[in-house]
Amino acid sequence: MPSPTTQPHRHSPTSRHYIAAYESRGRKPRLEYVASLAPAVEEALVAAAFTVEGRLPLMICTPGSEQLLPVPPDIELIVPVSDAQMLATVTVQNEAYGESAPSPEDGKRLGNSLAAGGIAVLARVAATGEPAGAGVCSVPGNQTPEIAGIGVRVAFRRRGIAAALTTRLVREAFKAGVTVAFLMAAHQKEVQIYTRAGFSTIGEILHISLSPK
Repeated sequence: MPSPTTQPHRHSPTSRHYIAAYESRGRKPRLEYVASLAPAVEEALVAAAFTVEGRLPLMICTPGSEQLLPVPPDIELIVPVSDAQMLATVTVQNEAYGESAPSPEDGKRLGNSLAAGGIAVLARVAATGEPAGAGVCSVPGNQTPEIAGIGVRVAFRRRGIAAALTTRLVREAFKAGVTVAFLMAAHQKEVQIYTRAGFSTIGEILHISLSPK
């Protein structure tokens, strides 16, 4: 990323080097960062043909701030341990976000993340075991992980499952010694859910990427 004092243009060595580093790996040049910490960067990137994708609220929760939101009576929350539960977790997330069905390898990758210190929670119908929703907590860096991928299948929405998942993920994170958990809210309804769970907004994350040629 250019420093806040750098003002590259489309053909500057700085922007070319940054773009080339992404494209050499077959990846789209893209950043997510706290805009207020580097206020000059956005203008520099826009000048280099980047486009703002969104500005998402950055929210945090610390031990003692979490609120214990209820789990719907017919739903149970579990921490996945078996391969089948890992795959069910990834499957329900993909369905909730409109993505294609995952492979067994995706389930194994989740298992590797959990083995490294990550956390996942699967919501399912208590009587049948049918997956209803899921969420994850990334491997903590400096005891500060991201709560992410909270998704609920269409048939189970508007029942408080997302709020319950948020609560359980935060509790599991704090139980593991996490000192600050953070997340990004996609829209105002999510902000309301996460606020009820004990999160507070401290800023925004800018999502910005290079426009197609």
